[in-house]
Amino acid sequence: MKTIAARILDGLNIPYELREYEWNEDELDAVTVARKVGLPPEQVFKTLVVRGDKTGVLVASIPGNAELNLKALAAASGNKKVEMVHVRELQALTGYIRGGVSPLGMKKHYPYYIDETAEIIDTLAISAGQRGMQILLSGPDLIRATQARVVPLTK
Repeated sequence: MKTIAARILDGLNIPYELREYEWNEDELDAVTVARKVGLPPEQVFKTLVVRGDKTGVLVASIPGNAELNLKALAAASGNKKVEMVHVRELQALTGYIRGGVSPLGMKKHYPYYIDETAEIIDTLAISAGQRGMQILLSGPDLIRATQARVVPLTK
C-alpha cells in the first residue's frame, strides 16, 4: 500500500523503496526500527516535532542513534528556545501518530530542518507515514523532496 509520503516521492520522480516491518507499541524507537529494516541506526532518521518560542511549530530529522541539539535547532530557526511538542499533539499538528511521523505529507507545511549527515548518505530511512513502514531513499533526494534546511542538529 502506498502512503501519502510515497505518492509525493512518485510525483517528484524520486526513487525509493518501501520496507515493511513488524512493530509493537513498545518498540517504536529508531534504533529498534533500524534493526528491523536492516540498516545501521545512523541511517534511520527520526522525525521530531518541536515548537519554537518565536516561530511556532517546526520539524527536524536526525539519525536514530543521535540526540537532537535543541540549542542548535533554536539558533538555526531564529528562536531563542525550542521544545519538543507533547506526543498527544502530534496527530493534530501533523496528521501522523507517534512512530509514523514522516517529514513528507504532513497536514500543514512546517519549516523542516535535517541534520547535515543526510547530505552524504546514499541510503537512509524515514517513516513512510504509518507504523511498520519505512521509505528508503538517498539523503540528497530527501533534502530535495522536502526542501529541508541542512544544519548540524545533533549533540
